[in-house]
Amino acid sequence: MKAYYHLPGLFEFYELYRAFLPLFRGHREYFYDWCEIGSIYGAPADCLWGGGRVGFGEAHPEDAAALTRDHGVSARLTFSNSLLREAHLSDKKCNAVCALFEKNGPVQSGVIVHSDLLLRYLQERYPGLYFVSSTTKVLKEFERLEAELQRNEFRNVVLDFRLNKAYDRLFALPGWQKQKVEFLCNECCWFDCAERSACYENVSRKNLGEDCADHVCASPNAERGYRFSDAMKNPGFIGVEDIQNVYLPNGFSHFKIEGRSLGSAIILEFLLYYMTKPEYQLRVREEIYLESTLDLF
Repeated sequence: MKAYYHLPGLFEFYELYRAFLPLFRGHREYFYDWCEIGSIYGAPADCLWGGGRVGFGEAHPEDAAALTRDHGVSARLTFSNSLLREAHLSDKKCNAVCALFEKNGPVQSGVIVHSDLLLRYLQERYPGLYFVSSTTKVLKEFERLEAELQRNEFRNVVLDFRLNKAYDRLFALPGWQKQKVEFLCNECCWFDCAERSACYENVSRKNLGEDCADHVCASPNAERGYRFSDAMKNPGFIGVEDIQNVYLPNGFSHFKIEGRSLGSAIILEFLLYYMTKPEYQLRVREEIYLESTLDLF
């Protein structure tokens, strides 16, 4: 079995992927042969339907579509706003982006959704897209995860990272459900956080343009921001050896890397850690650094 990585920041880190994808395709020997790119996800800036993170993706949708089409990679639109109302469905920008990616070549594009209202609209209006159940639903109770996996409209379901190590129940899932499970590997959020849903709701309000205060994170280490070294200590962290030795042998293939709100330099570190053979990591890093048009910081 292969691991399919779902990578962050199609619109947010377009320039990084414009340098990385030719390297990944042209020098496959640099990278683990047991992994592939399942998709690159993100959203253009100022999308009402956006969720998960406040959108700042500056790449033109046409450029992002061409990049994924030319390299045979699935694009996923992160339209996981949880607070959409009927009036929001007619948004011209979001509809135009969906129309563009629905017809974007032989590799099917998808949408990450939270709202069932939006899901029903997209199914009817853009039947050429596939759909992914968003981690913003915070499916941390196993019974809720099982119910979501039963839904035929979703190709994948991103569970809450606090279920990542619920091995007994995960391994007991039937094979077809295992192939729908998508693990969030590198979450840095406090494992005991009780306000994850409220945090995501705050992001949804901001993407709708509502004037609201920032959510105040209750994590004891909130002031540190995201650090990969901290994420590696998280009880829900999934590392390369976990993927190879635990998840793949037990029938799981889909792994999501978070990071849309971070910088290109840390995204590169994720690509090196999760995908690149250790003996080639310096070479890949140098190739990316030598891309003179890319600002990594």
